[in-house]
Amino acid sequence: RSKATVKGRAVKSAIEEYRKKKAVDHLKTNLLYMTKGRYIADKAVTQQVLAQNSGRKSKDRPPEKKEKKKSEGTVFTEEDFRKFEREYFG
Repeated sequence: RSKATVKGRAVKSAIEEYRKKKAVDHLKTNLLYMTKGRYIADKAVTQQVLAQNSGRKSKDRPPEKKEKKKSEGTVFTEEDFRKFEREYFG
């Protein structure tokens, strides 16, 4: 005898359980809502929504662009160095 059953409990279909717990993508409906309304959202807001939808893992995000450092050049010219040599060393 199997005593694992509970009295009055209905057997659920695995397909129904899958459909119930399946993730729903609301991106298309949200974008349609934002574009069709009277108030048009800023580009920054829409970009933020798209960024949030792209994924939270680092592999889903595009690589960040790093700013190139400008090479630090000298503000003195060769002529300034010659003038300094003449004044300092005589």
